[in-house]
Amino acid sequence: MSNIFSDNSQIGVVSTFSELVHTDFKGEMNALCWHRNLDGDFEEIVNKLSLKENITEVTPEDLITLQLSEKGSIAREIILNDLQLLADFGASPSLNLLKCYERDDEFDFISTDVYSFHVDRSPIATDTFLCTYHGATSDIVANSQAEQKILIPEIREKLKELHDGTEEEFEDFLKENYFDLHYQLHQNAEPVNLGLGHLWRLAVDHPKQEVLPCVHRAPVENDGKYRLLLIC
Repeated sequence: MSNIFSDNSQIGVVSTFSELVHTDFKGEMNALCWHRNLDGDFEEIVNKLSLKENITEVTPEDLITLQLSEKGSIAREIILNDLQLLADFGASPSLNLLKCYERDDEFDFISTDVYSFHVDRSPIATDTFLCTYHGATSDIVANSQAEQKILIPEIREKLKELHDGTEEEFEDFLKENYFDLHYQLHQNAEPVNLGLGHLWRLAVDHPKQEVLPCVHRAPVENDGKYRLLLIC
């Protein structure tokens, strides 16, 4: 399959949903892409939906009630089918109309919001699925091109200043506040943009995971342009 992800050792490329959910992560590969060139007018859907908060969950019923053109209807069917495929697989997908996420600007040396490169963690064996149908798109980066921020000496020292417990409790403090999930890119790092319309599966940090979790971030939204994002 010819696409921009084929020669990247971090990314496996598949052509069906079944391959997406049944292909094992291995080695450096901790991201899988069901590579698709979607038809349909997703912008029409975005324009006809109502943003109630910065993040508004859109239900299948919300989609079904929209009066759409032929191209808009094609886009709607694609989204409904993706939601159904994931639900049938046992996931709990959410479709979000998104203006922006909440920012974490409490400290000037570390941030724990989703705009920061981070990994997801779960106590159970699961993966992160996402697809951006419209708007700015997320980035991932190879684990070899990033470092946990808590391992960077100057950041670690500042975190120790925030911690008022014992040395033994410090690691728990880092986890409880999600500091250990966030990464700083190396100077020569080359993030990969996930693009529009592709359905991705990203490795999550959990006890049964055999590969490193996928380092990723949400994009800064384009001015005045909402994102339409499926995630679970």
